[in-house]
Amino acid sequence: MTRRSTFTDQSVTYGAIGATLDPDFLRYPPTGLRPAEDSVRLGSGRERFERSAEALMTWGVQRGAGFTVADVSAGTGAQYPGIVFDPEGAPLSDQPAPRTEDRFGADGTAYIAAGMTATLVRRRRFGAAKTPVLVVYVIDEPNRIGFAYGTTSNGAETGEESFILEHRDDDTVWLTIRSILATAGGARSVRAPFTRRHRRELTRDELRALHPASGA
Repeated sequence: MTRRSTFTDQSVTYGAIGATLDPDFLRYPPTGLRPAEDSVRLGSGRERFERSAEALMTWGVQRGAGFTVADVSAGTGAQYPGIVFDPEGAPLSDQPAPRTEDRFGADGTAYIAAGMTATLVRRRRFGAAKTPVLVVYVIDEPNRIGFAYGTTSNGAETGEESFILEHRDDDTVWLTIRSILATAGGARSVRAPFTRRHRRELTRDELRALHPASGA
């Protein structure tokens, strides 16, 4: 899959844009990318879904996991036009249209939009790690909302991560985090085990960020 230049004037550092939308990505990941999927139940009911959706779409997962979200730019609205699938993996007959209206959280924070760029900053023992990202798609359906971003510069990891919230038929609310990532090669490959361990710790923090027990 080729990179698309319609998002912004930036490019992502991987070719499989939208790979986290593929229901078979765990079994058939793009070459060179490491797939992962984790889910957590956040509770039940419409109110829980709506509260979690507002937090999710205003960088609540990232901030709750310890990131500072800096250098946020407005989204262009252009996004990867991926196919949306039902739970059985079949393409929906009526594909949802991309969201176009601007939306804001209760505190005035703009909802994440396709084409938006930001820098995720996470403090570490020896300084801070900065990851510039580009939002490659947004999902906004009555019972399903979320987004994915991809890396725009080479770092310890490159690839795509998605955060999708669902209000399921049994009234439960779930957050699913998917990622397709490659660990840096060359001289930095010696840190690959540490990078992968850090990724698992980070994912656990992200899964907890919207949980009611965290105060979200």
